[in-house]
Amino acid sequence: MEYFPAALEKLVEQFARLPGIGGKSAQRLAFHVLSLSEEDAKEFADAILDAKRTVTCCPICRNLTDGGVCSICASNKRDASVICVVADPRDVVAIERAREFSGRYHVLHGVISPMNHVGPDDLEIKPLVERVSRGGVEEVIMATNPDTEGEATAMYIARLLRPFGVRVTRLAYGIPVGGHLEFADDATLMRALEGRRDI
Repeated sequence: MEYFPAALEKLVEQFARLPGIGGKSAQRLAFHVLSLSEEDAKEFADAILDAKRTVTCCPICRNLTDGGVCSICASNKRDASVICVVADPRDVVAIERAREFSGRYHVLHGVISPMNHVGPDDLEIKPLVERVSRGGVEEVIMATNPDTEGEATAMYIARLLRPFGVRVTRLAYGIPVGGHLEFADDATLMRALEGRRDI
């Protein structure tokens, strides 16, 4: 039995398809959209359509841009000899927030995940290999998540880049700032010890 008009049910269904949105959240969002003025609702819909039309991938790093080369790749202040490889455009934002990295990026748009039927050909790995093969790259930093898929992806790419003689590094892992040793798991402690450095 449908509790809402068909158009509202359809709107709830569309919101429920978004990642991390359950049925109740989808209903709340749908009701919020209904409470908007017609002008605000049109602005909301236009923002979605405009983003779909104008946001593309940078031809160099595959990060999201509003057309052409992204601002990071276009900047002559960035070190083109160091490429940080991330799984998702949101990871670029996270690293940029730290304001410590001055190189360039390469966005894979996912990680190798056989369980989810995602193989190397489904990712932006080939453009990365082409970038490195052209020369001028001295280091590739693998900044994928420290889970099974992220590790597998990092190892796969490292093997592909080995013939080019480029240095391939991995982000260090360890105890989070403000964390306590007693709450760290064995794998985190092991990696923290392996990644120790002089002070």
